[in-house]
Amino acid sequence: MRRSAPFPFSFNAAASALACSLALLSAGASAAPVKIGVLETLSGPQASSGQAYRTAVRFAIDQINAAGGWNGEPVQLLEYDNQGGPAGAADKLKAAAADGVQLIVQGASSAIGGQITEDIRKYNLRNPGKEMIYINVGAEALELTGEKCNFHHFRFSGDAQIRTKALVSAMKQANALGTRVYSINQNYSWGQDMERAIVDNASAGGYQVVEKTLHDVNKVQDFAPYVAKISAAKADSVLTGNWSNDLLLLMKASKSAGLKVRFGTVFLDQPGNIANAGDLAVGHFVAHTFNAEAAGAEGERFVADYKARTGHAPAFIEPQTVFGMAMVADALKRTKPENGALNVNALARAIETAKIKTPMGEMSMRAADHQALLPMVVSTVTKDARYKADDTDMGFKPVKRFTAEEASTPAQSSCAMKRPG
Repeated sequence: MRRSAPFPFSFNAAASALACSLALLSAGASAAPVKIGVLETLSGPQASSGQAYRTAVRFAIDQINAAGGWNGEPVQLLEYDNQGGPAGAADKLKAAAADGVQLIVQGASSAIGGQITEDIRKYNLRNPGKEMIYINVGAEALELTGEKCNFHHFRFSGDAQIRTKALVSAMKQANALGTRVYSINQNYSWGQDMERAIVDNASAGGYQVVEKTLHDVNKVQDFAPYVAKISAAKADSVLTGNWSNDLLLLMKASKSAGLKVRFGTVFLDQPGNIANAGDLAVGHFVAHTFNAEAAGAEGERFVADYKARTGHAPAFIEPQTVFGMAMVADALKRTKPENGALNVNALARAIETAKIKTPMGEMSMRAADHQALLPMVVSTVTKDARYKADDTDMGFKPVKRFTAEEASTPAQSSCAMKRPG
């Protein structure tokens, strides 16, 4: 476990205002410290994503503490390794509860996110007055804000419908989508959501889904048979939610086969992908939550500050995590101590109305289903992008930027939020 060390930092004007507000609070009476726990995959072959979430959360907590913490006390950050699976997450959640953690932050894997949200829901029912909140910064399965939505879960990233809507719109505008789309995704909740979103957006995109494929997660070593199917289907483009090796190997197999299709992705910006893919990544697209070139001067300042504190520019899921934690900080500053401690339900109600300005634009929380409304941007890999990725000569050049309102999709009717009291 690690507790954060404070340092002075503010990534935009909104954060500066927060710093002033929290500094004023520090002059008040002390209270029991707020404890935030990162419950991520921090070891094993899939640890890179979990470690990126941890880095972003450390950065955000240090930012809060530099501004005075909560009610004059530093926010404590504790870290738990879920070891890459729901079972490990369930065990470590029990440990976090025993340690008095009030907020759990997690993002890598919707399967793990599903375990956490259900375990926290049950824990809160059994322990009134000792509730916990799940701060979801990356588990994007639709069910988490649908049939599994609950008062103590908040998502600060997109989902398959949000990302696909943006991706399709931008690729169509860039004349890169074509009329024949092949859908290929990993066979679990996230991939199934992506497949459904690709079909749902066909009319708006003016394309036909010529074939759909679901495959095992991170088990396929040779994507040549799948590439042969894409070729046989005469697809103009491939839309995929694949991540890690499943994306890289798919693109490499396409390159080896000489397949002339455009890829539309949501995780091409994962560190290492551009370096590993090389020139074959040029011309393909990604729908993501931050592009420094699109964000202008505010984005440039954010990149500089993040790089100064962490040693690298914010990439992949790090920006959305920082922005989500800034919304938590906004809610914390508006939640006063009760009997010297944090009332978790009061904090949850404050998060429901949280609104901040990020370098990409305004970000707010939708109370109906606890899905953040956040700006999106679609970028393409080029050699003339201002910011390069993975120490290569390539980077992500913005194609189309979306406000939170433009990127949003309706709340799911399956969410029936039950609130305490």
